[in-house]
Amino acid sequence: MPVISVITPVHPAAAGFVDETYHCLAGQRLPAGWSLQWLVQADGPVDLKHLPDEPWISTGTGRPGGAARARTLALARARGVLLRQLDADDLLPDPLTLARDIHTLIDNPTIAWVVSPCLDLRADGSTALGPYDPAPGLLPPRTLLDGLLAERLPVMGTTITLYTELARALGAWPALPYGQDVALSLNAEAVSAGWMQEQPGELYRQHPGQATLFRPAGERRIARKVLADQAQALHRTDWAYRPPAEVLREGPGHPKAPPLAS
Repeated sequence: MPVISVITPVHPAAAGFVDETYHCLAGQRLPAGWSLQWLVQADGPVDLKHLPDEPWISTGTGRPGGAARARTLALARARGVLLRQLDADDLLPDPLTLARDIHTLIDNPTIAWVVSPCLDLRADGSTALGPYDPAPGLLPPRTLLDGLLAERLPVMGTTITLYTELARALGAWPALPYGQDVALSLNAEAVSAGWMQEQPGELYRQHPGQATLFRPAGERRIARKVLADQAQALHRTDWAYRPPAEVLREGPGHPKAPPLAS
């Protein structure tokens, strides 16, 4: 049975949102034959004991080190052929969010990753689309990198669903104070083809405790340069990742995604 693993790092300021994240994931309707693994990783002193004791939930705790380290520690427990990021203070917009990404990867065996529009979720409950979303469908080469270089990054890095082995081959999340999730998207783009979904794939919650509010401008500039340098270096290697698309299907002879479970 194929598995999709969702990694959620939790720092103290976002711990109060974890219950809502749980209900969001528990309500996901996956394609028939698929199962969900939720990897919740505490970044420092966060109590996760209130989460239900359910077999699809795996919790872990590490010393405070930021989202990149927390995600990487959780990656050691990932069983899924596919991997998705979801921060503790963010949500999936609807019960078919993960299913759409799974279907897209099954139906397009030459692509290795999927990204989606992101909706900013404001305190008053209103939402807004990002200003630079690319057109849905197969993404032209360097769409993300060129957007970063122009300071118009077109997608949120946390919307990516990709092959877990690709994330591992790329070194997953770099030790940066800003943009670690973006790095995974940029590096995946450098070695494989990707797809932009038409429907939103994330609700990005705006709140006073979100970690991205506390990054000095100088740190952001340095991180952007590191992100661009690494992605450009990968582009120059001409290394190409070929997805093992057959492992997404229940068996041979399934050229299309299976129907959604009722």
